[in-house]
Amino acid sequence: MLQNHRDDFLNVPISDLRSRVVSGELTVTALVQGYLGRIQTSDAEVRAFLAVTEDRALASAADADRRIASGEPLGPLTGAVIALKDNLCVEGVVTTAGSRILERYIPPYTATVVTRLQSAGAIVIGKTNLDEFAMGSSTEHSAFGPTRNPWDLERVPGGSSGGSAAACAAAMCSGALGSDTGGSIRQPAAFCGVVGLKPTYGRVSRSGLIAFASSLDQIGPFGHDVRDCAELLQTIAGHDPLDSTSSTMPVPEYAESCGTSVAGLRIGLPVEFFGDGISPTCAAAAREAAAALQSMGARVEECSLPATAWGLSAYYVIAPAEASSNLARFDGIRYGLRVSGSGHIGLMEATRGTGFGAEVQQRIMAGTWCLSSGYYDQYYRRAQQVRTLIRGDFDVAFERFDVLLSPTTPTTAFRFGDCADPLQMKLGDVCTLPANLAGICAISIPAGLVDGLPAGVQLMARAFDEEMLFRVGSAYEQVRGALQPPRVGASAEWMAA
Repeated sequence: MLQNHRDDFLNVPISDLRSRVVSGELTVTALVQGYLGRIQTSDAEVRAFLAVTEDRALASAADADRRIASGEPLGPLTGAVIALKDNLCVEGVVTTAGSRILERYIPPYTATVVTRLQSAGAIVIGKTNLDEFAMGSSTEHSAFGPTRNPWDLERVPGGSSGGSAAACAAAMCSGALGSDTGGSIRQPAAFCGVVGLKPTYGRVSRSGLIAFASSLDQIGPFGHDVRDCAELLQTIAGHDPLDSTSSTMPVPEYAESCGTSVAGLRIGLPVEFFGDGISPTCAAAAREAAAALQSMGARVEECSLPATAWGLSAYYVIAPAEASSNLARFDGIRYGLRVSGSGHIGLMEATRGTGFGAEVQQRIMAGTWCLSSGYYDQYYRRAQQVRTLIRGDFDVAFERFDVLLSPTTPTTAFRFGDCADPLQMKLGDVCTLPANLAGICAISIPAGLVDGLPAGVQLMARAFDEEMLFRVGSAYEQVRGALQPPRVGASAEWMAA
């Protein structure tokens, strides 16, 4: 239990932080200073942040304290201190997407999700590391160096939102935002022992997100518990005129779903998510979570999603194809880096060859090949047909089940260099990317420790039924019990007190 320490509020859920600052037990300025102190003592090891917006955060905290003292109305996220994946634009703050090609890019506008967080009283504390343009599963592929897992600094935090997950796990913020194209929120959440949500495609505006694969990308929250994610989604969800793909469906009161009974709910275990390539320990952790929910009155049965076997292949055609189109805009003329060359073509070749890392260049070439004349039908069209089959499998499954449950990842966090084979690295997303291809919502929740490292359990629900994820996820948290945070940084001893 955390007590008798000036930092004892750092791992407290967002709802508790709001109560403390509103009651006067804690000032917002002290809260921000606590997180800044934690960043100062721990981030030299973890390297979760690419930029810390200290002056802005302290100014916002002072304004919040003034509003509290004067009795002015407060937003629902007052007391929340949020880190942002560095592919979310903030006006006046360098936004790199983890790439040298955007190293000095300063956006002239702010992403819709960030504007909504700030309007609700949240304070942005900094920008976090990521695999370059969100392409990766380990946060090793950032142009600015890797992020390390707070549970074991010799291991990866997962990717591509590894910086946001690590910052949240190491108590350097009270919550964070990431983006999920094939599992880039849920996989690092599982590796770092925090909760991570991929909302339904269209539930959250992508305006201000530097695109990777536009039909798959979705912005979502990290939190210390399920309720944190529910409260963050409550703020960032909803239609945005700046994003024509954002849904006009009403946004429910998500937090009200937390703590309600799961008795009578039907939970499916897709056998394809427990088969070859899934470590027995991760599969066992997921089955134990299902058993725990069964003990609370839910009905658990196995089911099948047969097209899942083709999901990885389809994903690695569709995502690079869309990336090759989206990244064409980074030509040395309109954004960021410019390297001299002979004529316009030479300038573009020199800029893109210098600014993009190896992983990005590989995906651009693969995607361009898939879209080229003579190969479009053979690769891209066929991948989209597989995507339709996968969506159909989920539609059939959700006629029988309220939620599907699986391991989030095939293994726990691996050591740096242990996953040098690119195919092996890509297999790390095999449990998460079907939800992106189908456009449904999914969440990763810590399922305890396996050999001293966090393992995650994934819940998937039909499109726009995030309430079901929060209902089942919060019930599982109750029966699972509290988890010990990682020990990292110079002040780590207090976390085990």
